[in-house]
Parts: sequence; C-alpha cells; structure tokens
Amino acid sequence: MALTQISTNKCFGGLQKVFEHDSVELNCKMKFAVYLPPKAESEKCPALYWLSGLTCTEQNFMSKSGYHQAASEHGLVVIAPDTSPCGYNSKGEDESWDFGTGAGFYVDTTEDPWKTNYKMYSYVMEELPQLINANFPVDLQRMSIFGHSMGDHGALICALKNPGKYKSVSAFAPICNPVLSPWGKKDFSGYLGTDQSKWKLDILIDQGKDDQFLLDGQLLPDNFIAACTEKKIPIVFRLQEGYDHSYYFIATFITDHIRHHAKYLNA
Repeated sequence: MALTQISTNKCFGGLQKVFEHDSVELNCKMKFAVYLPPKAESEKCPALYWLSGLTCTEQNFMSKSGYHQAASEHGLVVIAPDTSPCGYNSKGEDESWDFGTGAGFYVDTTEDPWKTNYKMYSYVMEELPQLINANFPVDLQRMSIFGHSMGDHGALICALKNPGKYKSVSAFAPICNPVLSPWGKKDFSGYLGTDQSKWKLDILIDQGKDDQFLLDGQLLPDNFIAACTEKKIPIVFRLQEGYDHSYYFIATFITDHIRHHAKYLNA
C-alpha cells in the first residue's frame, strides 16, 4: 500500500514523520505519525503504538507529550494514528465533540451509517500494523501499546482481547468502564446499538487526582482495577496528586511509560 510523506523533522537524533495513505478498513485517507529512533538506521526496533483521546489527531501526541528523548534512548519506533475516519460526511458526524469525527472509540461499529467505515479496532489491530511492518524497520515480535483517555480504552481492549500480541500495555487516565460511562453510553449506543451484551469486551495506569472527568464519573478506574484483581491480571495504578486530564499530565509521566514498555520490548 502506497504511503505519502506529509512531513519529516529531526528530533533527538531520530526522525519524526507523518504519512498519509488510503485506508481499506475505513474507506478514506488516514494519517499517522511515526518516530524512527537513530537505532532504526541500522537494525529493526520494537514498535510502540499510541492511541489518542477524544478530539485528537495524529498531531497531538507527537507535538505535546515530549516522548521523543526517551524513545530515542530506548530505540523504540513510536506510531500514533488519527482517532477516527475523516471527511466521510455522515449525518451527525460533526454535531458534537464526543461522537463521530475525533471519537472513533477504537471499536468496529455495527450500526448505520457508521458501520461502513468506522472500524477503528480493525484499523489499529490489523491494517495499521501491516502497513508499519511493510514500510518501516520494526521487529514483528516486539510490539506494545498505550494511550490516553478514549485511546486507553482502545489500548486496553486491544491488549486484553489479544493475549500475547503485545509485550506490555499502559494507560493515562483511561476510560475504564465505558458501558457505565456517559461517554461510552453515548458512543457505544450510536456505534454498536442499544444491546449492551454486544459491548463486552503487567498494566501500568497513571491517573490525575484532579482530573475533572474522573470526578464526573467518566473514567471509572475502580471498576477496571476490581476486574483485573478478580482475573488476577497484574496492574499498577498510580493516582497522581494535583494532575488533571491534559497533556501536561502526560508529559510529566511519559518517560515512566516509555521505560515501562522498553523493559519488556528490549528484554
């Protein structure tokens, strides 16, 4: 599949690039950002996928998180896709900030008119990795995933539904229990229908204690922690005093998360 390079910038000895391609799963043009560390010039490197939150594109993480130095030091190729199909012009696609454009929720939709192209789960799990593997020097056996908010819902689902595919997973302020979250109820009802039985689907989570979405009951981390405990899935949950839901929060702890993944990817 052909890639069109949109931009390239040198950063901490590596290259931060943005590409565009025609997506088969989403039936539209999609962009993704990819950081190639200096190590990628001479050998294959582990791949670390980042999934962004509501309203974001491929631009937010690469321009705001400050991840490049740690990724360069640990020799990680970092990939950050857009969060939804773009320019499809479905009715209702752009009527609210938390549904439609910028809010793909990393699920394969089953309801009209979304089901023809809102297939972000298949895009992230299948099409994008195939594209990355075919065009960049990545080690197919070393892959991890993390994200923020809605993106962490996607990262957790991808990792937990596909045991062994990812070496590690981590999360920043994840939407942990979308079937009970107001955001999840809105988006899942629109994308997957009202039958909630169709929704069911070593983890590091950082959560800001002053996150307004935590206080509003959108994230519900306690439910996820309880489920992991019941299933004996290891989880480290860190409640960070004074931090909110912003990229300032992510930038503060991004190095910890890069190190978390590097520990498993470079083992």
